[in-house]
Amino acid sequence: QVQLAESGGGLVQAGGSLRLSCAASGRVFSLNTMGWFRQVPGKQRELVAGITNDGSTLYADSVKGRFTISRDNVRNTVFLQMNSLKPEDTAVYYCFADVDGDTSWGQGTPVTVSS
Repeated sequence: QVQLAESGGGLVQAGGSLRLSCAASGRVFSLNTMGWFRQVPGKQRELVAGITNDGSTLYADSVKGRFTISRDNVRNTVFLQMNSLKPEDTAVYYCFADVDGDTSWGQGTPVTVSS
């Protein structure tokens, strides 16, 4: 079992930046891919970005060139730097971590981008 604690969400104007953090605790010795999904009410949760434990990354097309995912394997923390934010980035952002085939989720942190 892995517990995930997210921070960094909030309200920002379009064009601004936010940095999300997600710290893992528990069975961290078995962490594999970590990353972020987001969800808007009434829509499916969608992948934003993921990073493997050797640093390979994957991004949704909608965030490429604006968001950067990174990872600190010593502190078992994953970060999402979000630049040039747009109103359509408004969502609840959920951290996830894969451990031995099981996926753990954070509680979600809201991001609101005003136009």
